[in-house]
Amino acid sequence: MKNHFLKLFDYDRYANNLIYEVMVKAGSPFKTKQLMAHLLTAQQIWLNRCMDLPPVAGTLWIAEDKNIHISDQWIEDNHKAWVSYINSLDDADFEGIIAYKTLSGVSYSNLLMDICTHVINHGTHHRAQIGQCLKAEGIENLPLTDFIAFVRK
Repeated sequence: MKNHFLKLFDYDRYANNLIYEVMVKAGSPFKTKQLMAHLLTAQQIWLNRCMDLPPVAGTLWIAEDKNIHISDQWIEDNHKAWVSYINSLDDADFEGIIAYKTLSGVSYSNLLMDICTHVINHGTHHRAQIGQCLKAEGIENLPLTDFIAFVRK
């Protein structure tokens, strides 16, 4: 189980870096930055929940009148933090329950393996949205960010 999630988080970093490179070349339109910031902030929020740490400061969605700074370092820092956390676990820990509160204060509890799966799927969802925004900006050649493309390398 641990190795499975390590591989998925490696894939997540790989795909984030690919789409980020295209964002930079395209001049990083606001909507793409907003989506990537949301994706990366959500990763931090979920990790803090899993580690029973205080919530991340800031907002999950950045308003259009705000400046957004995305960097490959943010992608790398998130990856390192998740990998460090996962490496601290035993396989049995993935069947453990994580209790947390949403940003609106509602209490939930879920299996750690389900939270990790959600974090990966959430990233895939928003990278697809970023890709659609880039296409609307006239970018024709988007990188192949599918999981199977990652494992083929």
